[in-house]
Amino acid sequence: MEQVTVIKVLNNNVLIGKHSSFGEVVLIGKGIGFGRRTGDLIDSSLVEKLFVLKNEKEQENYIKLLPFIDNDLLDVVISSIQLIKERTRAPLNEHIHVALTDHLLFAINRLTNGLEMKNPFLIETKALYPFEYDVATEVVNHINEKTDVHLPDGEIGFIALHIHSAVNNRNLNEVNQHSQLVTKLINMIEEQLKVQIDKDSIDYMRLVRHIRFTIERVNNGEKVEEPEKITALLKEEYPLCYNLSWKLIKVMQQVLKKQVFDAEAVYLTMHLQRLQKKVK
Repeated sequence: MEQVTVIKVLNNNVLIGKHSSFGEVVLIGKGIGFGRRTGDLIDSSLVEKLFVLKNEKEQENYIKLLPFIDNDLLDVVISSIQLIKERTRAPLNEHIHVALTDHLLFAINRLTNGLEMKNPFLIETKALYPFEYDVATEVVNHINEKTDVHLPDGEIGFIALHIHSAVNNRNLNEVNQHSQLVTKLINMIEEQLKVQIDKDSIDYMRLVRHIRFTIERVNNGEKVEEPEKITALLKEEYPLCYNLSWKLIKVMQQVLKKQVFDAEAVYLTMHLQRLQKKVK
């Protein structure tokens, strides 16, 4: 049976303990530290309902944040991460505790001082990660309900990226880089085709998702087969879209520093052509 012995209570919601399997851990949970003393035993059924930080670096960074956050706000952040865990039904990367707590602390401090952080990738994030975006919307509503701050819509996008990163075990910098790359490519498409894409349209969603999957295939070195007959046809019939697709691919190659297979140009051309036809 897994047990934790309390080493030190840091506040109502956080304590340091010795876990029978993981050694020294940081335990996070609503009210976990209330009334506890050094040497107390916490049984396994309770441990399962809490967050356990096993990684030393994450423990260290999390403890450094605690003096800057009051108990009530920490309570809300912990319940927000619990909400994410329940909605995603997935094990979350430990880093979300440090990353999301730090982000929300920063965002709320800025708002309190009358400063709002603009999110230039909100629309792309919604199209790229619709499930995470829905969960993030719930989180923002939860925070707004439980505190006297009112987080703006831009925060939904930021939180959605944190959720995506934690669920998929991906580095947040990489997730951000991909969102920025999608934005850059969409801007190029609008500029070159001289179109204004309706960001609420199904075509926009399809295009963004196609670009996202292209980026993921390139990143993973996955090769897609090239339909040669179609390639020749597209080159001849839609030279503007075909050339643009290669410009987009060159940008992807520069950013991702990976090879992009020729077939990707074919599939991108089809999407661009469909988009151009609809806009005209």
